[in-house]
Amino acid sequence: MEINPFGNHAKALALRAQRNEVLANNIANADTPGYKARDLDFKAAMANETGGTLRMTTTRAGHIADSATPMDTHSALKWRVPTQPSVDGNTVESDVEQAAYAENVVGYQASLAFINRKISGIQNAIRGGK
Repeated sequence: MEINPFGNHAKALALRAQRNEVLANNIANADTPGYKARDLDFKAAMANETGGTLRMTTTRAGHIADSATPMDTHSALKWRVPTQPSVDGNTVESDVEQAAYAENVVGYQASLAFINRKISGIQNAIRGGK
């Protein structure tokens, strides 16, 4: 059995990079008539990459069962529904896209920091804790 010291952070980095590309395309096409904004559903894509979803536990008979199902990365790519559609058919809302991009970058940096700490710990163990 292979042990992955980075957990799911390597997969998260790849998905966050893919989401950054999608969001950057939206921002770049903010003035393109008819352009339809998209977004990657990170939670659904991550569930697919990790082989399933995190399930809620039902501890009593009256609890509602969790019916979440995993999705592939392609099906996690969704059209963004604008709150204020433009006359030219463009669905990009720059403030929404920039906020989503900033939030995604924070998640990317968190996973990268975790991986860097793991690598430092492994290097420290190899050196004998010096």
